[in-house]
Amino acid sequence: MSESTESRSQRAARRAGEFPPVPEPLPRPVLDSHTHLDITVSEAGVPGGGDPADPVAAAIDVAAAVGVDRLVQVGVDVASSRWGAEVAGSYPVVLATVALHPNEAPRLADLDGALREIEALAGQERVRGVGETGMDRYRTGDEGRAAQEESFRAHIAIAKRYGRTLVIHDRDAHADVLRILDDEGAPDTVVMHCFSGDAEFAAECVRRGYLLSFAGTVTFASAGALREAAALTPLDQILVETDAPYLTPVPYRGRPNASYLIPLTVRALAAATGADLDELCAAISATGERAFGPWHPAGVGG
Repeated sequence: MSESTESRSQRAARRAGEFPPVPEPLPRPVLDSHTHLDITVSEAGVPGGGDPADPVAAAIDVAAAVGVDRLVQVGVDVASSRWGAEVAGSYPVVLATVALHPNEAPRLADLDGALREIEALAGQERVRGVGETGMDRYRTGDEGRAAQEESFRAHIAIAKRYGRTLVIHDRDAHADVLRILDDEGAPDTVVMHCFSGDAEFAAECVRRGYLLSFAGTVTFASAGALREAAALTPLDQILVETDAPYLTPVPYRGRPNASYLIPLTVRALAAATGADLDELCAAISATGERAFGPWHPAGVGG
């Protein structure tokens, strides 16, 4: 979750519910590996003009129409993690992850109690990941660093106990994230959510076998280093995400994001990597199933 990268005017536009038009569909289905449906429907409204009585189904429907047929709903605190687990149990195309966001941990009066609640959720069948967890030096100062690190280490342990994919939030904290993963021992599958490093950091993550998930930031004019990072990442280690309602791809930056806009980011990734679009979609889909699946979708909206 990277709302802090938006300007005040961009946040205002996003909250106004000005969803962009529906893009051209992809040739093969892919997933949105990281979305916040709860924040999207509460702040921005109903994507695609669907039924406001069931905004989650509306978001699923408009995404499916452009080839985004699976979603991973990501928790950032106890409440959103519970909500995500419930939604994943109700909609066959949604899976969930559960966690305390790195910037949430230092604010909690009872961090241990919150971690126990996250662990209880992590054992549910439709919960397939632990995250977003990690380190954030942008919003958390020195006074909160110990709690943040304690929380990250606890999440790593939970992911390993339950065999879940670890979804990492890393903001200005590359060295810290790698150090802690080395200390604790990484789970079998690690996703670097909204990858924000350069080519050198990408190469290190690739060497370790981590999956790099690229968001709409890869479309930004200023993101040359990010496109270089994508270009050296093997196709079978690439995921794509929205981080919706944040990080809307160009040319709609500042307007609310949703899973149906994934095709814009996938096409930007194809250009950056030189990959055939059909081949890239197939690789992203297979990697998503390896990391989180299978979804066993039984139809949109459950």
